[in-house]
Amino acid sequence: MSNTSARRLEALRQRMSETGTDLVAIGPSSHMVYLAGLDPHGDERPVMLLISKDHAGFLMPALNVDSSRQKTDLPFFPWRDDDGPDAALAGLLKASNLPETPSVVIDETMRADFALLLLDALPGAKRRFTDDTVGHLRARKDEDEYKCLKASAVLNDKAAMAGFDALKPGVTELEISAAIRDVYKAAGAVPVFTSVCFAGNGAFPHHHTGDTKLKEGDAVLIDTGGRLDGYPSDMTRVGYYGKPDAEFEKVYAIVEQAVAAALAAAKPGVTAKTIDKAARDVITEAGYGDFFPHRTGHGLGIDIHEPPYMTATSETVLDEGMVFSIEPGIYLPGKFGLRLEEIVIMRADGAEILSDLPRTAQLRG
Repeated sequence: MSNTSARRLEALRQRMSETGTDLVAIGPSSHMVYLAGLDPHGDERPVMLLISKDHAGFLMPALNVDSSRQKTDLPFFPWRDDDGPDAALAGLLKASNLPETPSVVIDETMRADFALLLLDALPGAKRRFTDDTVGHLRARKDEDEYKCLKASAVLNDKAAMAGFDALKPGVTELEISAAIRDVYKAAGAVPVFTSVCFAGNGAFPHHHTGDTKLKEGDAVLIDTGGRLDGYPSDMTRVGYYGKPDAEFEKVYAIVEQAVAAALAAAKPGVTAKTIDKAARDVITEAGYGDFFPHRTGHGLGIDIHEPPYMTATSETVLDEGMVFSIEPGIYLPGKFGLRLEEIVIMRADGAEILSDLPRTAQLRG
């Protein structure tokens, strides 16, 4: 087991003690990557990591044991297709040394049939999801995670700029996307998503990049992210091909003000909904509230979208080490969409932006 995994399992057991948790059950998910550094093959064959107060081990299909052994020295309880998983699971649960009616945390991303297999073997168990255990730990990034996220963000700056620098009349959204993705690949990173939006396509917050060609007078929105050394990036910047018209400049200024307001509001101890309100109030007061249809942000870590979420109803209290996006936007149907997105890490004195790329509109042509 790596030092990182050992440290995280120790922290989880401390958190389990604080929350009265007897067992944490993790499926083949980013939670498993976080705790054990293992991302096993996932199919319909049940696989899970069970952590109790004094034991941790894997229920593992026998045909995956050898490959998985390269990543962890935690014990395996293997099962074969011709036997089924019940006996192996019973052995793992016996080794876990649980009370008669345990308090069990279930990985919310686990397949339902895996979860039910476990719960059927633990009649009377009290169950909940991972928010106050694994989720609590993952939400607070350590220095090593910060360094990975920072490096990924800086690479993302270069990728986004490659997209803007490739703008020319007649180029398609897909061609700009290819220029961006080439930057990730050249750096040994994996492209995760690239949304390139010309003109009215930007008014769709989740536009699918296509064959639309760039023309003079088009607004350009690029939202892109890659994965470097296991950690993702996510950033949105906007530009204009030609001389920006007055409406674009007006909307850009409003969205920039909304970002600044949310950044100023981001302090340890405030609720996530405070961040959303700070950004939303700026846009609403400017008369564009109906054109800001989504939350202000989402957490980012091993997953591109993970807690905490900056929504109008979230009571999550922000804490040092939390990493999340601030990304208000205004979307005008048939004209353009304008969103500015930063990923920040919460420090004692406020939000530190991971990107080094200014939010200034990128003008070309």
